[in-house]
Amino acid sequence: MYALVKRFGGLTYGNAIFMLGLTALFWGGNTVAGRLAVGEVSPMIVVFLRWVIVAGLLLPMQWRHIRSDWPLIRPYFPRMVLMAAFGFVGFNTLFYMAATQTTAVNLGIIQGSMPILVLIGSVLAFGTAVRLLQVLGILVTLAGVTLIAAQGNIETLLALAINPGDGIMLFACLLYSGYTLALRNRPQVSPLAFFAVLSAISVVTSIPGLIFDIWKGTAMWPTTDGWLVVLYIALFPSCIAQIFFMRGVELIGPARAGVFINLVPIFAAILAVSILGEPFEWHHGTALILVLGGIWLSERKATG
Repeated sequence: MYALVKRFGGLTYGNAIFMLGLTALFWGGNTVAGRLAVGEVSPMIVVFLRWVIVAGLLLPMQWRHIRSDWPLIRPYFPRMVLMAAFGFVGFNTLFYMAATQTTAVNLGIIQGSMPILVLIGSVLAFGTAVRLLQVLGILVTLAGVTLIAAQGNIETLLALAINPGDGIMLFACLLYSGYTLALRNRPQVSPLAFFAVLSAISVVTSIPGLIFDIWKGTAMWPTTDGWLVVLYIALFPSCIAQIFFMRGVELIGPARAGVFINLVPIFAAILAVSILGEPFEWHHGTALILVLGGIWLSERKATG
């Protein structure tokens, strides 16, 4: 399995930029999958099943590596519990909660703050040196995300209202930013063994949300189409994308890797056009240019 993932896309596993681009593509697809899941499966069921599937795939394959690497993993286990609970389960749970209390425009803009949060965290936690082009690149990508979130209408931005959902979404972004920063000092073991343990922890930490969903009477187990959506979410955004993201952080660090998160709303818009038949307008193209240009700026002379 590990060799298969490493061979995915030819030289992909050694190319941080390509891997992080694929990660953003898969996460953008997760947005479309979430829309397709409406009426087919309830959100908390998705959160629970995605990690059951990932853990069910990885644990049997990686059990031998987990046992041999356990002396290295064990000292990190409390930190890994926090990483899984907050970065995997907490972020998605809070995202669903925020979506019921705030607008899509607000969610898009706040989610675009994640690379900035990662950069600030890298400076505070690791003393990461920040280059002027890197800051400029982040600002340009944020401008692109803001444009796509506002649907090209400046009046939409000026009319933004603050509500509790905004605070929930900002906290969700803080959680995933913390997870991204924590990846820098993960145990030096097989990435798939490490991820298999995280996925198993995620199954356990997603159970309270599942119980709450059932208790509220809003739980809906997947229909046939719902299972297809769940399988996509489990295999691509939850499994391959997370492995690629971990590898990308390992290769270029959390601050630079975090910039690529801004590609997610761009890919989501493109996929929505091609799969859901939504219109592609001028602001989609402009935002794509801004985000790609911002990443290019932040990556210039990155090794210097």
